[in-house]
Amino acid sequence: MSSPTRGPLAVYLEPRNRLMLALGFSSGLPFMLVANTLGYWLREEGTSLAAIGFVAWCGLAWTFKYLWAPLIDRTSAPFLAVLGRRRSWMLFTQLVIAAGLTAMGIVGISQGLVVLGALAVTVAVAGASQDVVIDAWRIETAGDTEELGVLTSSYTFGYRAALLATEAVILLLATRIGWNASYVCYGALASVGMTACLLAAEPARTARPAGADTDAPLWTARGLIDAIAGPLVQFFKRYGALGLLMLLAISLFQLPNFVMGPMTNPLYHDVGLTKDMVGVVRGTFGLAAVFLGVAAGGFLCLKLGHMRALMIGGSAQILGTMLYGILPYLHDPLTFALIMAADNFGIALAGVTLVTYMSSLTTLGYTATQYALLSSVYTVFGKLLKGFSGTAVDGLAAHVGLMKAYAVFFVGAGLIGIPAIFLFLLLATWYRRPA
Repeated sequence: MSSPTRGPLAVYLEPRNRLMLALGFSSGLPFMLVANTLGYWLREEGTSLAAIGFVAWCGLAWTFKYLWAPLIDRTSAPFLAVLGRRRSWMLFTQLVIAAGLTAMGIVGISQGLVVLGALAVTVAVAGASQDVVIDAWRIETAGDTEELGVLTSSYTFGYRAALLATEAVILLLATRIGWNASYVCYGALASVGMTACLLAAEPARTARPAGADTDAPLWTARGLIDAIAGPLVQFFKRYGALGLLMLLAISLFQLPNFVMGPMTNPLYHDVGLTKDMVGVVRGTFGLAAVFLGVAAGGFLCLKLGHMRALMIGGSAQILGTMLYGILPYLHDPLTFALIMAADNFGIALAGVTLVTYMSSLTTLGYTATQYALLSSVYTVFGKLLKGFSGTAVDGLAAHVGLMKAYAVFFVGAGLIGIPAIFLFLLLATWYRRPA
């Protein structure tokens, strides 16, 4: 914990928080490179919107990561057990991400969409697995709620920096050296996470929940049953029937962000915005808005509590998404910058409030699997629906034209976030979290 005599920002310069910043960057590195940024590349190669939407399904790896999270929670990675359970999986997944991104750059679209898509899926699975273990390290390393909040903020800053690098900076780079070489360069950036992994300390073994068999080997019947069923049993033992309402609210919360994502870069391309302009706006207005959103999210969680912070964050996200409906008709640089700033602020604000809330729901001893389950729940509907985003725009365009189709799509994508706001309002009214 930080000393009371130190400035409020000094705590972020402490060694553990600097490592968390780097691990957050590592966690965010592959996400856009197999999603929206890949869609930009494919659109420039003449790929249809429908195909781009379907390629976005490789992001389902983040939705289904809870299926293999028990393996990560209970074992060490092959050949790297000397590093410890958490660090071994960190390094293993980072090596796969580095190799996968490099291969995507070398192969490119020349070998066909299937080959590039298969490499993207490999990177996505490794990235989702890396998230499982980094989230576990973050929660288990924190000594108390205050430290968890600081580590979560550090993680979010690092993660958002990676999104900036993979959404904005890469556009400037691709304009000059091409998409293939850019992906190779980003494969090399995986070394940031590897370095942090090697410098990080393995978390101490956590206490075993009452009635659990977390020490039983995974290959035994008791160990296998506990690894798979234990996290769910502990979750519903703690929260009861309201756990179902919590999971539903989490699953609907970021629908606007997920559904609109695959179509933003094709929209920029189709309205005539250059990669340089998009990159510069993301790196200025967008970056400032992200940092403001992260700071505001942490402040709201501290001052208002999880539920009210979530409702405010969700509302900001909805508004930011709907504003993209203006861009097909008015896409001068200033309007574009203001829309992107509003969207980035809303997404960052919503993201911090959700991550903080989900982190508070986990039980030590099942950290990796429970958080993987919660973070999978929040992506499941969004990841499934985003695959149809291109088909939706194409279908609308056949009747009203492409620009109006984009406008209707983004307004609709924002509106589908409203049910989550009402669910968290119910939780704020009915739910009282156990001590």
